Amino acid sequence: MPLANPHPIDSAAVLAWYDNHARDLPWRVPPQDRQAGIRPDPYRVWLSEVMLQQTTVAAVKAYFHRFTTLWPRVQDLAAAPLDSVLREWAGLGYYARARNLHACAQAVVDEHGGIFPDSAAGLQSLPGIGAYTSAAIAAICFDERVAVLDGNLDRVLARYHALGVPVREAKDALRGALQIAVPERAGDFAQAMMDLGATICAPRAALCLVCPLHDGCEARREGEPTRYPIKPVKAERPVRKGHAFVMRDAGGDVYLQSRPGKGLLAGMTEVPTSDWGDEPGEPVFPAKGDWRRHGQVVHVFTHFRLELEVWTAEVAPAGLDNGWWAAPGALEGEALPTLFRKVLAEVGLGG
Repeated sequence: MPLANPHPIDSAAVLAWYDNHARDLPWRVPPQDRQAGIRPDPYRVWLSEVMLQQTTVAAVKAYFHRFTTLWPRVQDLAAAPLDSVLREWAGLGYYARARNLHACAQAVVDEHGGIFPDSAAGLQSLPGIGAYTSAAIAAICFDERVAVLDGNLDRVLARYHALGVPVREAKDALRGALQIAVPERAGDFAQAMMDLGATICAPRAALCLVCPLHDGCEARREGEPTRYPIKPVKAERPVRKGHAFVMRDAGGDVYLQSRPGKGLLAGMTEVPTSDWGDEPGEPVFPAKGDWRRHGQVVHVFTHFRLELEVWTAEVAPAGLDNGWWAAPGALEGEALPTLFRKVLAEVGLGG
């Protein structure tokens, strides 16, 4: 669909703003350093971009520091056991990203000699790198003049053009309009636009008076910028139900096991559960014991809401040979996703 706004994005104004107001981020080369010839490290940019998908900068910083301390180069991450990567990722969510992260590191080392491809097209050949991530790395690290369109930019552009439909219905048009504006300093421009969306043109507030796009913004002209972007109609999220079983031995250790290698939360650590369905059904306990119900845990995934009835019992270890026993004090170091940390917290176990 065509965009009605006749004013192209003023990339010079955006860059001038960025030179004075760029955020200080651990994976970023500041604009002054970039202009002095210091190039961003593709490994650090790639790692940050993968971590930032569906996650906030505030949540990512500690994980980024831990990953780059443990594995300062792509070669180090490629050589790390997948279990270790999953354990360090625990809590960031969307765990397929961690498995793709490890696979991508190995592909960079095995197929590219430890050097990331320097174009968006080449980067997309790597596991887990799609159109957005490849464009972000190519622009930020190699100044490829490619449009980088993330959730923050969706909002900025929807307001700039007073887009009358949900963003997903005009994605190609927005990308085309942004592509026209990409200057020679493509990496700084991409990061500047991200910063605008994060700090100036934020979800619940628009600081139009200090925005470098003030003059050409249609939503600012209308006087109600936070009306945009138009929200799509959301389908009702389905509910699944089931049971979770927390087993402890006589010494207080907790029984854990690994989830299957494919599917939701693949390869992560869990306590045993029933199948998840429309109704929880009667619990089928995995071992003999004095089982007691401790309550319910609710966890919302992207596509469904999960309600688990939580049970606990002291059981004998005999016959439980598909997993392992962990001391309560060691739970923090296990690759437990947020769902199962909630389950353990329900019965008074931290970690």
